[in-house]
Amino acid sequence: MDTQKLILDRLSAILSVTDKSQAQKLKDLLDDAGRIFVGGAGRSGLVSRFFAMRLVHSGYNVNMVGEIVTPAAKSGDLLVVISGSGGTKTLLPILETAKSKGAKIAVISQKLSSAMADMADLTVQVGNDDAFPLTKGMPMGSQFELATLLYLEAVVGEIIFDKDLTEEGMRAIHANLE
Repeated sequence: MDTQKLILDRLSAILSVTDKSQAQKLKDLLDDAGRIFVGGAGRSGLVSRFFAMRLVHSGYNVNMVGEIVTPAAKSGDLLVVISGSGGTKTLLPILETAKSKGAKIAVISQKLSSAMADMADLTVQVGNDDAFPLTKGMPMGSQFELATLLYLEAVVGEIIFDKDLTEEGMRAIHANLE
């Protein structure tokens, strides 16, 4: 079994049925935000960290949800949450708080309709309702997480072209206290 081909084929299939027009809507929300808060749970939380880092490299003011130094959200801010199910119990109160403070909400999910989508200003569905069959070799959400990582890297790629960012400029922003 060529598992690398399996993985690449599955991710290509998922991304081929993902609505590309949502990327512009997400970029508009990012550009209009005072500050951006990014979060997720479990492996989706790891993907959210990738995205947050790339947004910082692209010049955005970004905070990770749940960090000790994360400031309070307020009107004009944006919360971006990644959740395959769109119903992660630990994240729902975070969306409720963000909404009550007047922040906009973008949900990245494999579900277009969910508890989180009901609160969101934008729901970006990665894939579609039929895009995630059980696939031996890609267990427990791997398809969603990896496809979301690629989708969000492509969004950042568009931002790089839109803003004419350079590798040198992005490196200058990269963490240097590691």
